[in-house]
Amino acid sequence: FKQKTAYEIPKRDWSSDVCSSDLNAYVVAPPAGQGDTCWIVDPGESPGPLLQFLRGCSLRPEAVLCTHAHADHIAGLEAVLAETGDLPVLAHPLEHDWFGDPMLNLSQFIGDPVSVRAPTGDLTHGQHLTLGTMRWRVLHTPGHSPGSVTLWCPDASLALVGDTLFSGSIGRVDFPTSDPDAMRHSLHDVLLALPDDTRIFPGHGPDTTIGRERRGNPFIVHGF
Repeated sequence: FKQKTAYEIPKRDWSSDVCSSDLNAYVVAPPAGQGDTCWIVDPGESPGPLLQFLRGCSLRPEAVLCTHAHADHIAGLEAVLAETGDLPVLAHPLEHDWFGDPMLNLSQFIGDPVSVRAPTGDLTHGQHLTLGTMRWRVLHTPGHSPGSVTLWCPDASLALVGDTLFSGSIGRVDFPTSDPDAMRHSLHDVLLALPDDTRIFPGHGPDTTIGRERRGNPFIVHGF
């Protein structure tokens, strides 16, 4: 697992592909002039490019938020905290134990066990968060994993969805801790309830919109 891009959302004046994999890590910041704090969302396995970006800007990380605790999204956590200091680490409580358990975070199955420190706080359904002037809401979107969450900013019409929804696809539901029925609920009753113009930033691959996926995603149109 390698990291592709660190996005600033909303984007200011930069965009860079830093390697060839399609795993996304995000630096989330308010629009220019509305605060200098930021979140790191899903640090990935190799956070070097993300940290390099932070060194070159004036943003000040205030927390690490994890959409879920599979190894490819959390393995770089210790490297991030070693550079940024002991930031709060937030995740759904159903997956706090996964951070230190290679069986649960699936790294044991690829022969490279990952064990990192446990989160210090929770992300739970309906929780409200603020980042500068931005107001966010946490949506519990299980299926790919039991503690998967989406971070939704209604005012900016964007959502970070982890591995629940991709451009033209969805997250895998054949892992031991996955739940296809929960995924159907998360897709149809939670994410598709968002406005069509909501921009979706997934854990892998390019961004998309709710409307585009509602109309053309085969797993939504035809089911699974």
